Amino acid sequence: MPSTLDPLLEATRLLERTWGGAGSGAGLSRAQLVAVNDAIGRVRRTLDAVHAEVATGIARESRRELGPESLAKQQGFRTAAHLIATTTGSSTGDAHRLVKVGEATAPRTNLLGKPLPAKFPAVRAALTEGRIGAAAADLLVTFLDRMIVKVGRDAAAEAEEFLVAMAPGLSLDEVRRMITRLEAHLDPDGVAPREEELRARASLSMFERDGMLHLNATLDPARGAAVKTAIEGYVSAEFAAKREGRDPAAPDADRRTVQQIQADALVHLAEHALTCLRNTTLNGATVVVRVNAADLETGTGFGLVDGITQPVSIDTVRRMAGGGRVTRWVCGDDGEILNWGRERRLFTRAQRLALTERDGGCAFCGLPPGMTKAHHIDWWARDHGTTDLTNGILLCETCHHLVHDNGWDIRIDGTGIHAKVWFLPPPGTGSAPRLGGRARTEHIA
Repeated sequence: MPSTLDPLLEATRLLERTWGGAGSGAGLSRAQLVAVNDAIGRVRRTLDAVHAEVATGIARESRRELGPESLAKQQGFRTAAHLIATTTGSSTGDAHRLVKVGEATAPRTNLLGKPLPAKFPAVRAALTEGRIGAAAADLLVTFLDRMIVKVGRDAAAEAEEFLVAMAPGLSLDEVRRMITRLEAHLDPDGVAPREEELRARASLSMFERDGMLHLNATLDPARGAAVKTAIEGYVSAEFAAKREGRDPAAPDADRRTVQQIQADALVHLAEHALTCLRNTTLNGATVVVRVNAADLETGTGFGLVDGITQPVSIDTVRRMAGGGRVTRWVCGDDGEILNWGRERRLFTRAQRLALTERDGGCAFCGLPPGMTKAHHIDWWARDHGTTDLTNGILLCETCHHLVHDNGWDIRIDGTGIHAKVWFLPPPGTGSAPRLGGRARTEHIA
């Protein structure tokens, strides 16, 4: 009979093999560093599965009705979470998370003692096999519990399979983004109530301390998008000026950090609002809201604001559209009207909007669209590449250099705005192809 420890033991053996004969981490080659890092990740994830199971057992043996017979109290702790946190050096929040994940993924029995599958069997399998860790499993379990009430068990089960297939290899922030967008897809009617809740939580506090004015702002997506886009536009303009300006090694070079430039951007915007005499463009920054045309006409569904994870309701889309210029663009399924071949070198605004729809921002790291440029995959001069949607990609400056300077290849599967972007690692690294763009974290219809 397979043991719960089997995946952990196998992961530990893998770590031992990849470590090889190196006496310490300093003696590892580059290839070994990558392999050992991957093995450590697998060990941690499989250890999470074992720990979640043990934590659930500790919680069961420490339930309140046991009174003085509670395992935690016998060990000198008030609660099971306190016992787990103290003995592992973690927080009580981490301990509660382990218990929650363990309870949601543990095998069950009915009233007659007959075995039943876990509440979330796909999450259990992914956790046990080391494909996801406890933190990601906690996000999935919390979301699925909420979705069962909203859309029913069948739809929640389909969502579970989708999430478990997509979550391995994603950071926690990417998992959160994926869940947020999937919830809007499954429950579009819930976007507006959630929006009202977020709007009610919006606040801005200001106070002076140590000679500095401190600002702490929490904004809902619709209003936050304008602030975020304007500040990012200013930052992009400043970086563009840096690249075209003096030698960065010069004594008088601009050495402000991103945070300092963002502070300057806020001051600049406030000064402009107070005087309203200067005509600044903020590097052409524009808030882009994406919405299905049919949803806009019927008043159903939801919209997405570029650079903002949380979806917005159709009413908010209409309100935002009423406050600025609306640009409609339509392309065929193959994106044919967005292809220019060799007739022009620079991508048009319509092409950039289409690339934004497909890539969501930097297709490699996920930075917002305002911090990216449209690049040719097959270079215009060197490869005689075309200015077509299938040969274009949005990349931030850092990722543009990372991809080209380190031998990554880019492949586009499909055509038009629903195509998938793949980043292919340099030969010999042993890394797997990486899905990029919106398809990496979103349910694309």
